[in-house]
Amino acid sequence: MKVHNVFGPVDIAISGMRAQGQNMEVISSNIANARTADAGQGQPYRRLETVLRTQAEGISPVVVDEVLPDRSPFESIYDPGNPLADTSGFVAMPNVHLPVEMMNLAIASRSYQANAALLKRYQKMVETTLELLR
Repeated sequence: MKVHNVFGPVDIAISGMRAQGQNMEVISSNIANARTADAGQGQPYRRLETVLRTQAEGISPVVVDEVLPDRSPFESIYDPGNPLADTSGFVAMPNVHLPVEMMNLAIASRSYQANAALLKRYQKMVETTLELLR
């Protein structure tokens, strides 16, 4: 495992914070649209998933590769009074499960915090080194 420059760990931590920040935005969108029965074109909101990848082999920064729609089936609820209900009285609802989204948000938040803590430790190490050099 080789880091190509002195700022490698900092770059990796910052890239992790950016990627998890984008991931949290996607998760927040899923949570906000968990009950959106018509997101356009007569279809309910479809859950989105963030795909992360590293930029190169070995130790390298992480980026959001793509944001993909979750192709799992929509939920169906019985609500015959809803104007979006089919002839049987069922309404297609988003494939968003709030407990799963909250768990994903907690994981992304912890990852963001871990990268931020790494940056703080690195800053403290640099400050200590500069104090020793004085």
